[in-house]
Amino acid sequence: MQTSLGLTLMGLAIIFVTVGILIRGRVNPIIPMTLVPVIGAVIAGFGIEDIADFFGEGLSSVINVVVMFIFAIIFFGILQDVGLFTPVIRSLIKATRGNVMAVTIGTAAIGIVAHLDGSGSTTFLITIPALLPLYRALHMSRYVLITIVALAASVMNMVPWGGPLGRAGAVVEQDPNDIWLHLLPIQGVAVVLIFAIAALLGWREKRRLAKLQESGEIKGAISVDVNSLADDFSAKQAEEQQKLGFRYRKARWVTIANIVVALAVLAALLSGLLPPAPAFLIATTIALVVNFDGAMEQGDALRRHAPNALSMAGVIIAAAMFLGVLNETKMLEEIALSLVNILPESVAPYLHVIVGFFGVPLDLLTSTDAYYFSVLPIVQGTVESFGVSGMGAASALIIGNVVGTFVSPFSPALWLALGLADGQMGKYLKIAFPIAWVFSIFLVAIAFFTGMLA
Repeated sequence: MQTSLGLTLMGLAIIFVTVGILIRGRVNPIIPMTLVPVIGAVIAGFGIEDIADFFGEGLSSVINVVVMFIFAIIFFGILQDVGLFTPVIRSLIKATRGNVMAVTIGTAAIGIVAHLDGSGSTTFLITIPALLPLYRALHMSRYVLITIVALAASVMNMVPWGGPLGRAGAVVEQDPNDIWLHLLPIQGVAVVLIFAIAALLGWREKRRLAKLQESGEIKGAISVDVNSLADDFSAKQAEEQQKLGFRYRKARWVTIANIVVALAVLAALLSGLLPPAPAFLIATTIALVVNFDGAMEQGDALRRHAPNALSMAGVIIAAAMFLGVLNETKMLEEIALSLVNILPESVAPYLHVIVGFFGVPLDLLTSTDAYYFSVLPIVQGTVESFGVSGMGAASALIIGNVVGTFVSPFSPALWLALGLADGQMGKYLKIAFPIAWVFSIFLVAIAFFTGMLA
């Protein structure tokens, strides 16, 4: 079966079966991404030794990404544990002063800060309970709150320790930090646009509230005590720390040390002084020594964040089998050659841009794993024959898709956000989906015309 046609058909079968299982969401992604390619390789006539070699080749390309994920998640988890970001968010809540437009702009800033650890669940757990009382007091829409936080978190997902860059890096064999540095200009543009979108939504809310006051549905002046809300947020964060039942050093020098280490890591990543894997390994060990006294407390900190770290690392390791089989058997190469022959010559070189334009709708149809591990390899293999680099192909799909990270019903973190805000998916999508799609198309177009997708 190791003919060109046989490899093409088997490669497509592996991809479609894996995507189908991932979409159903009945099993952990590790299972189909490991077993389906193994079974496909055996049916195609490859032996156990071949499969071991395929996995070895795949693993060698993703091992640095795995290490980075593990220690980046633990590092930022520790900083969240000890409340490093709490004063920043508290100050931003106070800075809104109860002004509707200031509240939406402040929400964007809080979402950006809260998502520094790359975890959507953590971001929503911090922001929604903290800001929902403020939105309720001002009669503002909870769906505006979720939309702004979701968009802000999505844009921040372009950091190298976020899921999309790790997955894309594993596919195109690029260091996630290199992809981030390549995407940094468009991420900067996206952050500015997030604040513009937040201001526009705030202006729209202000007009809606004014009409409600004129009609008498809202009586009296709308006011809120932001100082009290900020204090409540700090108190709740302290309460959560007590529930976790761990002890950590609370001296001022510890906070300063944490800030210095966090800034040093970002500086190392931006300058290329250290690759992400050793940078986060070193930063995590320093954070453990600085914040916790003794091996037992340090071990507890590692165990608290190990589930999140290993969950993502496991997916990337499973991707080593998936991509190893598809690449080393030449299945992906044959699929790409077939696509090149089928697609019109005028379309094929821009396939990555076209797919990027539909990144947000595709997020509603596929899971994140399916998008990056199944769609991206085919697109990359197709456009590279026209001189498009792996970096260009990955960038197009990341930019087009990342904005829709928390618009997809496949995102567990989004369901958490809706639960925290007592919201409904349909009403949320009615507001968030068109904004996210237009936003993503605009970003892909900017990236294309500035040469980032070549």
